[in-house]
Amino acid sequence: MLFEENIDGYLYSTDKDKLQFDVIHSYLSNDSYWAQGISPDILRRSIENSECFGIYKGSEQIGFARVVTDKATFGYLGDVFVLEPHRGKGLSKNLMAFLLKHPELQGFRRWMLLTRDAQELYSKFGFIKFHAPDRCMELWFPDVYQKEAATKK
Repeated sequence: MLFEENIDGYLYSTDKDKLQFDVIHSYLSNDSYWAQGISPDILRRSIENSECFGIYKGSEQIGFARVVTDKATFGYLGDVFVLEPHRGKGLSKNLMAFLLKHPELQGFRRWMLLTRDAQELYSKFGFIKFHAPDRCMELWFPDVYQKEAATKK
């Protein structure tokens, strides 16, 4: 379902045809702390299998987020970023408000995300620390993208 809104001169859109893969890959693989070295193939698959949100100023993509979801009960928010020259303008807040009102992402029992440094932003939208952290478990492979890159050399 295409979902778009113009807010303060920026277009927020779920149109995957508008996504600028090179912008997304460059940021995630080089500048993010969570996806350093992610390969184009893995990123492509993650985009294909997620609900994606882009922020655009004219024809330039300047922000991104994706939600991994069954569109019924659960959403995992990840890969959220706004490019450095566009930060400090409230774009992340607008992006969060936009994606949380997406018609196909309503009524979930649980939303989740992981962040090292943006708790203040997400708390404004109702996110809290894990309700029951003793119930949460994970399989964690922090160097998976670097290992994949090393095996391809």
